[in-house]
Amino acid sequence: MIETLISSKTRIKLLMKFFINSQNTAYLRSLEEEFRESTNGIRLELNRFEKAGFLQSFNQGNKKLFTVNSKHPLFKNIHQMILKMTGIEYAVDYVVKQIGDLQQVYLVGKLAKGQDTGIIDLVLVGDRLNKAFLMEQIEKAEKKIEKKIRFVHFTTDEFTLEQIQESDMYPLLLWSKT
Repeated sequence: MIETLISSKTRIKLLMKFFINSQNTAYLRSLEEEFRESTNGIRLELNRFEKAGFLQSFNQGNKKLFTVNSKHPLFKNIHQMILKMTGIEYAVDYVVKQIGDLQQVYLVGKLAKGQDTGIIDLVLVGDRLNKAFLMEQIEKAEKKIEKKIRFVHFTTDEFTLEQIQESDMYPLLLWSKT
């Protein structure tokens, strides 16, 4: 869908990497490995984003790290567009409706890291969830966004953020009741 507007695949990957989860940081070589593309193309796009003010950079040792500039006037708009494009927004809208005492929804896994994938991994925190209705809503959302949705459920008593802060989880709070 977004490929019609933005022809550079590298640019799309960078948008997803930095605008899905504003906590993501990366340096050129790590992006080269992740994207499996040449450093020259990635460097050009990083420089364009930094010059436009979408990204900020800082040095850590001998590495130049990049992160999104969440204070940029267009940050929220681009963030929402990327959430719609990946289907995350629709998935949360469908899942949150009337499924019980839901407190929080986290995005975890590859998509939270900013990597394009056909799977949306969610962590649901809440009590007395209507699992039958939840499964029905997930099925509807999967058909609409054409992606698989996986979830794990924790009650509010058993959930701690540390449980999902493992190295490959990259938790991103998508929705909270409070």
